[in-house]
Amino acid sequence: MSIKKGQPVRLSLDLSPDTNTVLEHLAEDKGVSKADILRRAIALMEVAVEAKKNGRKFGAVDEQEKLVTEVIGL
Repeated sequence: MSIKKGQPVRLSLDLSPDTNTVLEHLAEDKGVSKADILRRAIALMEVAVEAKKNGRKFGAVDEQEKLVTEVIGL
């Protein structure tokens, strides 16, 4: 079966109870669905991987744009 461009793909995945709780809390906090949180997480991962490929760091910066938390292990 081939998937046409633009056609949604349905996935099924198993999560630990703890991971599901985190996902539910994030969705509730942002006022979106769990699927939306997963889509955003994938987009964020894509940015992080691309940054690493280009020799850049990925993380959180403070008000002075100083890197205070670097995400590693991607």
